[in-house]
Amino acid sequence: MNTILITGCNRGLGLGLVKNLTRDPNPPIKLIATCRDTQKAEELRSIAEQHKNVHILELDVRHFDRYKEFSQKVSDIVKDDGLNVLFNNAGISPKFTRLNLVKLEQMMDTLTANTVAPIMLTKSLLPLLKKASLKNSDQPMGIRRAAIINMSSMLGSVELNTTGGLYPYRCSKSALNIATRSMSFDLKSDGILVTCLHPGWVKTDMGGVNATMEIDDSTSSIVKLLLKLEEKHNGGFYQYDGEPMPW
Repeated sequence: MNTILITGCNRGLGLGLVKNLTRDPNPPIKLIATCRDTQKAEELRSIAEQHKNVHILELDVRHFDRYKEFSQKVSDIVKDDGLNVLFNNAGISPKFTRLNLVKLEQMMDTLTANTVAPIMLTKSLLPLLKKASLKNSDQPMGIRRAAIINMSSMLGSVELNTTGGLYPYRCSKSALNIATRSMSFDLKSDGILVTCLHPGWVKTDMGGVNATMEIDDSTSSIVKLLLKLEEKHNGGFYQYDGEPMPW
């Protein structure tokens, strides 16, 4: 792919994706990594200093009024190439989420960050995705043409929910899954692939110390999967290694 934008790259899975993509034998020509505060993203800044294809842009995905300005900055970077891949990775998860502990603010903040933001950011960047798809119309559906990847979770699976709880996070990821499905139909005629991924239970601030996967194991597998995505994956829900996930 020529260009990719990943949200939420100051730590965790987003930072892991940036590391793996810069280590790839054929790295993206332009890798745009977002974070809420560049001053707090020391490791990301260090990567950008070593790899001139990495561009850092500040973005809090909940600040919708700044999307127009942000999209213009992205356009200035990708220029005529458009945007091949939008990876909606940024997200949050409240700590106390049993029914008797759920707060309205938790529900609204989590749905805003995990569901509304990926939808609205995709809408804002859609002209650049369409530009990339048109420019690479000789390519099959996939990241070499244009693709939207939404970072979901097995906790958003209705079928796999056998323990309850986690209302804000579960609801936000289930909603993101159905949004992904809708996007896949809306954008199919434009040649833009849309899919959602479960990264595994990863040892991040969100996943916790008891998680079973290291960040690099998850993100290296995701990068390999990105290269394999094709039309049959459009509108699907997959885990990091490509195995289908139940809705």
